[in-house]
Amino acid sequence: MYRAIKVVGTGVDTSKGSADDIAERHTEDAGPAGPVPAATADPADPREAADPGEAADPGEAADPGVPADRGRSGWRRWAMDARPLRRPAYRRLWSSTIVTAVGSQLTAVAVPKQIYDITGSSAWVGYASFAGLLPLVVFALWGGAIADTVDRRKLLLVTNTGIAVTSLLFWVQAVTGLASVAVLMLLLALQQAFFGLNSPARQASIARLVPKEELAAANALGSTVMQTGLVAGPLLAGALIPVVGLAELYLIDAVALCVTVWAVYRLPALPPLATAAARAGRAGLRGIAEGFRYISLNQVLLLSFLADIIAMVFGMPRALFPQLAAQTYTSYDEGVALGLLFAAVPIGAVLGGLVSGTFSGARRHGLMVIVAVIAWGVAITGFGLSANLWVAVAFLAAAGVADMVSMVFRGAILLSAVTDELRGRMQGVFTVVVAGGPRLADVLHGTAGSALGARTAVAGGGLLVVVSMLVLAATMPALRRYGASA
Repeated sequence: MYRAIKVVGTGVDTSKGSADDIAERHTEDAGPAGPVPAATADPADPREAADPGEAADPGEAADPGVPADRGRSGWRRWAMDARPLRRPAYRRLWSSTIVTAVGSQLTAVAVPKQIYDITGSSAWVGYASFAGLLPLVVFALWGGAIADTVDRRKLLLVTNTGIAVTSLLFWVQAVTGLASVAVLMLLLALQQAFFGLNSPARQASIARLVPKEELAAANALGSTVMQTGLVAGPLLAGALIPVVGLAELYLIDAVALCVTVWAVYRLPALPPLATAAARAGRAGLRGIAEGFRYISLNQVLLLSFLADIIAMVFGMPRALFPQLAAQTYTSYDEGVALGLLFAAVPIGAVLGGLVSGTFSGARRHGLMVIVAVIAWGVAITGFGLSANLWVAVAFLAAAGVADMVSMVFRGAILLSAVTDELRGRMQGVFTVVVAGGPRLADVLHGTAGSALGARTAVAGGGLLVVVSMLVLAATMPALRRYGASA
């Protein structure tokens, strides 16, 4: 939100697949001797590979039949499930995110600040944001198709390097005093294009680095870091601008991205599985069309996307935060009120991630998505009805917790409901949904807020989320019945 077909074949090169995919293919291809047990481990699987000289962790090879919370007692049952971090490859990918989650927010603050300084117009800030949407959509869809036909590690190396170079170019134009909105918008479009190519490959790689039963925990770890960046990044940017200047924010982001490039370089190779390799060259429109066709035939995936669209389009009121800060919470400083409103949802999401052990082991992934989106709608309704700023912030923080739960299980469904040959394309569509929903919400809530008043628009949107999800759950049972072992 506030941001997985069975493969049939013979003679498969098992060194190129995840343990779950390999076991599934062997089960289908089994001859008279019977299926290969699903617990058979692949010594070349990156999830099992450790650093040279690194002591083996007795819990490294997880048994799919073991409950997620086995061996976790007391506070460990509700604290964040960190089992995926015991897997060296995933740990490298996740640790790089810690640095870049904050660094990327420095650029996210610096670009609109610089555009406003040049033009003195908030409209131009909005135009620049929209300028980044089209390349994000186009390259996320294309990047998903590419990610299914090439080594994802190599794609991540190229795209992360491209993002780092773009941040460096942002710094160059700032220190040279170019003061060109056109150049800033061009660089922003280029950055979003690289991000669109990068995101599907990055997310699709997770299922090759951790076993199926740890996908929800891995998503919780990643989402918590990203949400922490949404809080810490803007605060750090605000503190640094008076000290080092705006241009240096771009440079700090570029340096932080070097950490990501190094972490990706140390990942194992992630080539396509044999069936995907046979489709080499289908990273164009045909491959994208195949992805959409698969979504249309997979009801659970379609419904999980629809759940996020409902939550974001009807229930994301960020476009009304400035109006609420100026007109509703007048007893507080307008800047303070605005900052609290923008920070409240990410803070709630971080808190949800810190106690994700309470829900990341749940087996009913579809039902958890439904409950989380309904809880989001209830919290947004409460926010709309709140005349007190601190009560409003509390409701937004509760919405952030619900958002975290939804993100965790929608991500787990996406990674587990499809095989590796389609994960990139599914993640590309997911990126478009996550990025596009809030932008549509900005238009809808901005229009409704002007016509009906901000609080009425917010509360009405929250109620629409609740009603829509109840109807969806009642009429489409496939989502609520979907479980981790489906």
